[in-house]
Amino acid sequence: MQEQQLVMLAEKLQRIQTELPDVEVKAAKQGCPKIFDSLSSLANQSGGGIILFGLDERAGFEACGVYDAGDLMKQVTNQCLQMEPELRPLYTAAEYEGRIIVSAEIPEVEYERRPCYYKGKGRLAGSYIRVGDQDLHMPEYEVYSYEAYRKKTQDELRPCPRATMEDLDASAVNAFESVVKSKKPNLSSLGRDRALQMLGMTEGGGPTLAGLMLLGTYPQACFPQFCITAVVVPGSKLGEVSELGERFTDNARIEGTLPQMLEQAMAFVARNIPVATVIDPVTGRRTDRPLYPVIAVREILLNALIHRDYSIHTESIPIVLRLFSDRLELENPGGLYGRMTLDLLGRATADTRNPFIAGAMELLSLTENRYSGIPTIQRVMRENGLRPAEFEIIRGSFRVTLYNRRSIQNVDAGDIKQQIVEFCNIPRTREELANRFSDMTISYFMGRYLKPLIQQGIIHLSIPDKPRSKYQKYYA
Repeated sequence: MQEQQLVMLAEKLQRIQTELPDVEVKAAKQGCPKIFDSLSSLANQSGGGIILFGLDERAGFEACGVYDAGDLMKQVTNQCLQMEPELRPLYTAAEYEGRIIVSAEIPEVEYERRPCYYKGKGRLAGSYIRVGDQDLHMPEYEVYSYEAYRKKTQDELRPCPRATMEDLDASAVNAFESVVKSKKPNLSSLGRDRALQMLGMTEGGGPTLAGLMLLGTYPQACFPQFCITAVVVPGSKLGEVSELGERFTDNARIEGTLPQMLEQAMAFVARNIPVATVIDPVTGRRTDRPLYPVIAVREILLNALIHRDYSIHTESIPIVLRLFSDRLELENPGGLYGRMTLDLLGRATADTRNPFIAGAMELLSLTENRYSGIPTIQRVMRENGLRPAEFEIIRGSFRVTLYNRRSIQNVDAGDIKQQIVEFCNIPRTREELANRFSDMTISYFMGRYLKPLIQQGIIHLSIPDKPRSKYQKYYA
């Protein structure tokens, strides 16, 4: 950072009167403050961040100056060396309003080395995340997720103490063995027991989690919530009821092995969505077209069953399937695994959370395991004249939304934009907007309605320099 950039940043903070998701402010007039929490949170986020010393937040971010720029840098460096991994900040000092201010640029820690934490507190107590302008303790599950990726923890291979080999379905095991013999002859030559172990189905004389979920007689006896809960909502929002007062017009708890749950979930969707009859005006040929492309529904169900988190941290959370009047939502425990991000979905090869389950499902010809699922989903949605599928990460879960022709795109856009302007008579966060317009996913709402209003100068940003910030506020 150049001196002029530091001055401009100080001016901006004074103008907007708030810290930023990537900028922490410390007065440092009387000495170097403890900044372990901020070092951790900034290092754990994409792009890192900046700690700016010499502004007093309590006094409207006025320049108070630092006690001694040289000693401050030494003390900050000393605190950085107490982090794991150690951090190497870049410093800049500048004169501002007759005072000396200092910035420390905290680099982003590589994903494979996260979480960055204060050694004095330990990994769990010393790890932080940045939420808005606050440093908050990193949830235990998020700490575990980083460690599981770094250590390549294979939760699918963990045993169930209550299970024995008798809990595997003999016919399913025989069918699986036949597939192995035909597709992996070198492996099958080792014998059934060794082949099952090599494929992750057994370990130590008993079935693994993967073995139970793929070949078990009743996997939910050991893992009750590794299932799918499915509901049909008579409207576009949870809480709406039918004319008879029903909250759900259909609901089911779908259990069994992964192939069985896939089949049952597909049947649940099929019986709860109408099928339109389309007549080709040229050929006169009749075609039955479901409300959602069957291929897309199958792909998102497969992805959820194969790639959900099967760790002890999510044992109490099922996959959730919701059918609304205008959309289908599928939510599975565990966000994106490893280095994958939402903007790379379908465009880059992903790390695989459960490679043995994915491999077995490929052997059973239920999936290709070639990372083609998301491009296929988007292709069939486009071919059916529907909006693209939307993907979100919500509180450690991954959600996919498929819209049908009854969706919000049939509502007059002018009415919705007017509602947005009226709602934003005071600054609103993305969360507030998402709650107010909950019949749309936030990504679709932003692209179709909010961004055009911003471009027209009708809606303004509280942080104009970072238009994509999820901590942004919007006002009319």
